[in-house]
Amino acid sequence: MINLEAPKKAGALINQAYQAAAEVFRPISRKYDRAEHTYPSELDMFAALLDGLNSSGEGGAGAAGVRRSKDEKEKGNRNGANLNVVLGTIEMCWGDVGLLLSMPRQGLGNAAIGSVATDEQLERFSGMWAAMAITEPSCGSDSAAITATARLDGDHYVLNGEKIFVTSGERADAVVVWATLDKSKGRAAIKSFVVEKGTPGFEVVRVEHKLGIRASDTAVLRFENCRVPAENLLGTPEIDTAKGFAGVMQTFDNTRPLVAAMAIGVARAALEETRRILTEAGVVIDYDRPANSQHAAAAEFLRLEADYESAYLLTLESAWMADNRKPNSLQASMAKAKAGRSVVEIALKCVELTGAYGEESLLEKWARDAKILDIFEGTQQIQQLIVARRVLGKSSAELK
Repeated sequence: MINLEAPKKAGALINQAYQAAAEVFRPISRKYDRAEHTYPSELDMFAALLDGLNSSGEGGAGAAGVRRSKDEKEKGNRNGANLNVVLGTIEMCWGDVGLLLSMPRQGLGNAAIGSVATDEQLERFSGMWAAMAITEPSCGSDSAAITATARLDGDHYVLNGEKIFVTSGERADAVVVWATLDKSKGRAAIKSFVVEKGTPGFEVVRVEHKLGIRASDTAVLRFENCRVPAENLLGTPEIDTAKGFAGVMQTFDNTRPLVAAMAIGVARAALEETRRILTEAGVVIDYDRPANSQHAAAAEFLRLEADYESAYLLTLESAWMADNRKPNSLQASMAKAKAGRSVVEIALKCVELTGAYGEESLLEKWARDAKILDIFEGTQQIQQLIVARRVLGKSSAELK
């Protein structure tokens, strides 16, 4: 097996995140998988610790958002906040991905705010728990097809529309909502707005029952003549048809590596548990012998582990590029596509390899949790489409 070492400076963070996953997440993982829609109150104290890690500038283990340095005078390679957040997220999801998604103030909306908000907005929304609302009943993978509208009326925007599959949509303090300023101007008119809970016209319609990540709430939201202060628009209100959809889509360059990291954590947990069960059953996994000369279960395990390692490397690369001020849209999609597909196959194969033993551990739960990691923040198919466009130099109109 390749020795994929993390940067030494991240050692303390990785150890803290691992200890939290082992001592806080793992012991209550099954409890909140069974008690769907019950808020894990044990997370409140730990969320305060993550707030401290994020405010220190060293990066935490949640979706705190990543901001690229604008100082082009910086030289040399950097392992910074992006890589730290990814490494911490891997460890936490080794514990439980649903519980990480339930962490206060660590929502995907926080990643959007932390990545693209102005300094004034960062300060104003500090300490807020924000969900992300993109998907609609008639709009899933094609984010450009959003129909929710935002109309400027004085010093407010009036939002109308419905959003589905919103992670932390019920529990979060606010939601980052994607809506269009002018449908006739296409993708370029789509903007994101921070809408706080309690705003008139903002309603949580229902909370969904799910296959996996059951500790995390997933809600349907409705906005009916919902008035949002104009200063809650993230980014510029100008509709730049030349730039197109790039501005709002930049958020995904920061959140997709995080979702890939979640998948890496779940995959590693499944592989480690499977190794333990196979070893107890007398199956020897030998790294010095060709896989085809070993026990069939050992050979399959080696294949899965190699798949995991490639996804892990792609995820670290996408985060490292952001730390070093390099465009990472292609790499972010590659990491998300690879990790999302790998974790599903790894988790299901681990259940197959361990048979009935897998029901006595968390393996079957991880297999259920894994599927969403190949879907949200852009499905497998969409990621492959983005990668193809980037590699071939095609626009979205040329390659659909």
